[in-house]
Amino acid sequence: MRSDVTFPSNGLKLAGHLYTPDAPASGCRPAIVVGHPGSGVKEQAAGLYARRLAERGFVALAFDAAYQGASEGEPRGLEDPGQRVEDLKAAVSFLSTREEVDAGRIGALGICASGGYALAATATDHRIRAVGTVSAVDISRQFRLGADGTQDPDVLQNMLAEAAAARTAEARGEDVQRFPLFPTTEAEARRAGPHVHEGWDYYCTPRAEHPRSARTLTWTSVDRIASFDAFHAVGLIAPRPLLMITGREAVTSWMSVEALQKADAPKELHWIEGAVHNDLYDKDTYVTPAIDRLAEFFGAHLEP
Repeated sequence: MRSDVTFPSNGLKLAGHLYTPDAPASGCRPAIVVGHPGSGVKEQAAGLYARRLAERGFVALAFDAAYQGASEGEPRGLEDPGQRVEDLKAAVSFLSTREEVDAGRIGALGICASGGYALAATATDHRIRAVGTVSAVDISRQFRLGADGTQDPDVLQNMLAEAAAARTAEARGEDVQRFPLFPTTEAEARRAGPHVHEGWDYYCTPRAEHPRSARTLTWTSVDRIASFDAFHAVGLIAPRPLLMITGREAVTSWMSVEALQKADAPKELHWIEGAVHNDLYDKDTYVTPAIDRLAEFFGAHLEP
């Protein structure tokens, strides 16, 4: 069963979908907060994972980040890592008040950029008893180093120059300055490389496009992102368990490897053979084994 819910985060009202198992329970259930990818919304990958986890007996909450989707916040399309981490903690607070949830058995799951945010939130919020990620990305590393880790440093410096100019323009009363996240055509997406095309194919086609999914970000997101580090405090997660799931063919898989190297046990890197980054968003061939491992992981570590 899915219910529309709202909850506060730093004074903003966030919109969520709360998924609960259909089968009756004899007591309170374990619960999982599910964060969406960068530019995504709760109706896409996060909602799919939340629904599938509810089918396995968990209460699961997928929600739109502040400034995005159906949640409050201006300017629209702002990607603020600090706020995104706070949103996850606010979602834990919300679940902690629900009568169907055991407040001592709450986990977090982050997909793509929320994989990085979930690590940062878990590091400093002991209410999160176990954390999992799928196709995890530290958004700062992606902006600084590129999806494959080989980006020319001048790319970020040029973006920071644009961000600075945007702040000045907005201070003079001009409209919010934005930049596109995706090419406009498939041909342009293919020319930009496999990872760009993967994202375009998911977000910009009938496969998964959604009217509230972000197609642009504000330029003022860039300097916020550049100084963030999702992996900085990953060592604080232990002794709570960490599971990171990534595709064997994903160009972003190096970030999951790096995060695991910085983490202390108990920790696990689980590979999904044949999958690229976006395959784990919605393709059942790859999502089902990911859900199987996540359900096993959270089931073991969110026991009464």
